[in-house]
Amino acid sequence: MQGTISWFDPESHGGELLLDDGTPLRFGRDAFELSGLRLLRLGQRVRVEQAADGTVVKLAIPTF
Repeated sequence: MQGTISWFDPESHGGELLLDDGTPLRFGRDAFELSGLRLLRLGQRVRVEQAADGTVVKLAIPTF
């Protein structure tokens, strides 16, 4: 699943992304830190991995 970063707090490392259908999905520090990324930009596309309960567990930059 992919989405677009709608906001990101560089201090808390939490934020929100919009899925392709417009659904907002929040993520926390743990998901960001597992990504290995140092920063996210507004409008940046990311791949999202979720747990069975819908919690975001990891973000990644999509590769082609």
